[in-house]
Amino acid sequence: MSNRSQSLLLIAAAAAILLITTGTRQVTGLFVQPIISTTGLGIAGISFALAVGQFMWGASQPIFGGLADHYGAFRVLVVGALMLAGGLALTTVSTSESGLLLTLGVLSAAGAGAGSFSILIGGTARNLNPKQRSIAAGVINAGGSLGQFLFAPLTQAVIAAASWGTAMFTLAASALLTIPLAWPLRHRPSAAQPEAATASADAKPPITLREQLRIAFRDPSFIYLNLGFFTCGFHVAFLVTHFPGEIQNCGLTPNVAAFSLALIGLFNVAGSIGAGLLGQRYRMKSLLALIYGSRAALIVIYLLMPKTALNVYLFAAGLGLTWLATVPPTSGIVAKLFGVRYLGTLFGLTLVSHQTGAFLGAWLGGVAMAKLGSYQWVWYADMALAIAAALVNLPIREEKPLPRGAVPA
Repeated sequence: MSNRSQSLLLIAAAAAILLITTGTRQVTGLFVQPIISTTGLGIAGISFALAVGQFMWGASQPIFGGLADHYGAFRVLVVGALMLAGGLALTTVSTSESGLLLTLGVLSAAGAGAGSFSILIGGTARNLNPKQRSIAAGVINAGGSLGQFLFAPLTQAVIAAASWGTAMFTLAASALLTIPLAWPLRHRPSAAQPEAATASADAKPPITLREQLRIAFRDPSFIYLNLGFFTCGFHVAFLVTHFPGEIQNCGLTPNVAAFSLALIGLFNVAGSIGAGLLGQRYRMKSLLALIYGSRAALIVIYLLMPKTALNVYLFAAGLGLTWLATVPPTSGIVAKLFGVRYLGTLFGLTLVSHQTGAFLGAWLGGVAMAKLGSYQWVWYADMALAIAAALVNLPIREEKPLPRGAVPA
């Protein structure tokens, strides 16, 4: 198999895996109201379990990323698939807040983390030309967005036709499909991976993981990147968890909620690939500032517009263009700054920041609804954080991409 064919196979496999692991995670908001109806649990308790799941998904990634950097991605992906499927299946028999905390908050979330961005992007990036990494990250990320587009309406259809338990078992079965898909990523990484082209960060002599972590956490650019990514997590988790409830509070149907989540995923396919392509031509920190700033503008529009089905769909489409389009430039900046040897670990650490924000977005949304009966103040917080994230990305140290065909000096 040629190097080009092998690269395409790796990217396709990673995108397909992320389609499933992201698809199963991004539809959890559709289960909140059915679980409340059948178990009598409160929205605050369910939101807390989902919030812990958001954090666990991020916290598990540098751990699994480090294991993948050492042992290879395949073993990590298999373990993650079993955890994800087991957690989803056990959710159907969890009738207490502590049970949901264990199944949705820990087991399935950690399993999804083992099959997510840091492992998949890290597992493919070290086998690609540096100029290919931004678009590859965009394509892989688009796979996750396509998963949200496919899983949201299908999951809602199963809930409506059968039950939320049947829908959970369906998601669990889907998670097991990632095991055969992981086979192309079975090769263990070597201490020094060959590169098709040389980037300045990758030309440095090999260093240990501890040394790399010390360098990263002393670099202001890495800190700024993490602060901005915190906002992304808050935004995405709040909407995934509470947007279906927000839509129903506006008098619209659950089908509108499911279709809105699907639209977000569909339009993020374009957003993710577009961010990957633009990252080859423009500074990725500028793309991040633009993405975060546009989110703040979208929230203002949403708060002012009449809540009709059409307007909600237009809002969802706008959200989709920015949804997880932050992932390709964020991972690309990490690779630019520190190389790809420990990209799984370093990008996993940025996802801890992302999911710390996600914990707060999912949890505070539930608290606001339980205490105030409205998500209004959470929308305001989301808007303020988006503006702050746009500003904090601007000082990041990043060289301008070389023109196409140019050779590094």
